Amino acid sequence: MRLDICINLLDCYSTVLYYMVWAGSIREKGEKSIMYDIVIIGAGVSGSASARELSRYQASICVLEKGEDVCSGTSKANSAIVHAGFDAANGSLMAKLNVQGNQMMEQLSKDLDFPFKRNGSLVVCTDESTRPGLQELYERGVKNGVPDLRIIERDELVAMEPNISDEAVAALYAPTGGIVCPFNLNIAMAENAYDNGVEFRFNTQVTGIRKEEEGFTIFTNNGTVRTRYIVNAAGVYADEINNMVSENKMKITARRGDYCLLDKSAGGHVSCTVFALPTKMGKGILVSPTIHGNLLIGPTAVDIENKEGTNTTRAGLDEAITKSAITVKNIPMRQVITSFAGLRAHEDRHEFIIGEAEDVPGFINCAGIESPGLTASPAIGVMVADILQEKMGLVKKDNFIATRKGVLNPENLSLEERNELIQKNPAYGNIICRCEMITEGEILDAIHRPLGARSLDGVKRRTRAGMGRCQAGFCSPRTMEILAREVPGFTMYDVTKSGGDSAIVVGTNKDRL
Repeated sequence: MRLDICINLLDCYSTVLYYMVWAGSIREKGEKSIMYDIVIIGAGVSGSASARELSRYQASICVLEKGEDVCSGTSKANSAIVHAGFDAANGSLMAKLNVQGNQMMEQLSKDLDFPFKRNGSLVVCTDESTRPGLQELYERGVKNGVPDLRIIERDELVAMEPNISDEAVAALYAPTGGIVCPFNLNIAMAENAYDNGVEFRFNTQVTGIRKEEEGFTIFTNNGTVRTRYIVNAAGVYADEINNMVSENKMKITARRGDYCLLDKSAGGHVSCTVFALPTKMGKGILVSPTIHGNLLIGPTAVDIENKEGTNTTRAGLDEAITKSAITVKNIPMRQVITSFAGLRAHEDRHEFIIGEAEDVPGFINCAGIESPGLTASPAIGVMVADILQEKMGLVKKDNFIATRKGVLNPENLSLEERNELIQKNPAYGNIICRCEMITEGEILDAIHRPLGARSLDGVKRRTRAGMGRCQAGFCSPRTMEILAREVPGFTMYDVTKSGGDSAIVVGTNKDRL
């Protein structure tokens, strides 16, 4: 064969190889850029649930998260409640997905190995004049499809909850209500999505979006990303993302809620999640055990302009403390170990907005996901995946991984099993966090697992190291040493509380100018 023909054939072959590197790959400004099938903006519960459900299909998927970890925005601070579904308006998407998400949660907790418990919930009526509101809530719940709802009278209520208010006359009892670890739920869905091929990019903030003839160009602080479809799951920033491309403008209000967390010694003060009758601002101040054995009261509901405004206020905490006593008496407030505030992504119509923007084909909103968004998140993920499957003709994988194992908790082992574990891996015999009895082995697992922890808060959310009575006062230095030792390229100067500008060590003693 002539040399010039061989060269031409090689040139053609090289060109074909280049365009086969990735379906949809393009050259922009002389550089190769991947065209994803789907980009999800936000790695909270809605974004992570959507990523997991979409990872069942043959598609290239990337999640962009402006924080340094999953569960670093709206999803990280909430009531940790799995709502039964009696509160949302009949016929609303919120009501439908609440009930579906509640029904999915138990099996999901087994598949993805995160703690969940059906402890039941009570909505307490403290005045006979408000009993019609309780009946209305019952009827709404029945229409929403909430099973086993019933109204109980004071004698049964006191037998269930001895610390119920002396003013309580009746309550709506929902046995399907539950409690969950919001961090582990979020992290579990994200890790499972990652195991199924989803790419995650952290510290990546979306600064602009341009609609193209085929798909979108997303501009971020870490370069551009090309995609055919977008899922907007950006929490309190979902309106800003929507408004970058759509003429149908959206307004999300950050609604701050203050909470107090009490020590585990107070965790048995109530067994159910106790609500007051709800108002237009929300479900009021609840009193609830947590899945890890603490007692939680809150949240308040204050609309604010600052979408990063997670500071607590004296007025907010006072309100939470005062109003919690309306339904539950003798709360041991001296056992408070910390307070915090979370933000709800409130949309004016108080309804989930899930679907394709009317004027932007390929742009799927998943916005206005406020309470009961945590409960609904598994069903939200299914709905988003169904929308895109229908639009894109996605084909299911044969090798989808449906399960995931969480960080090993030695407390779940027998004494013999724990001793055997320590013999195999002595790190599980080295206690780092004394308050929560968290071992070095658990922290190492949190760092080295998929989407591993890279900050103190990342370790805390995966293991509870730092969540006890001393609130990380003693274990932080030791956890920092482990992070600096185990994360490639890290030193103590690189360890942060929660990414960004939250560095812990900024210099050494006796530094000279």
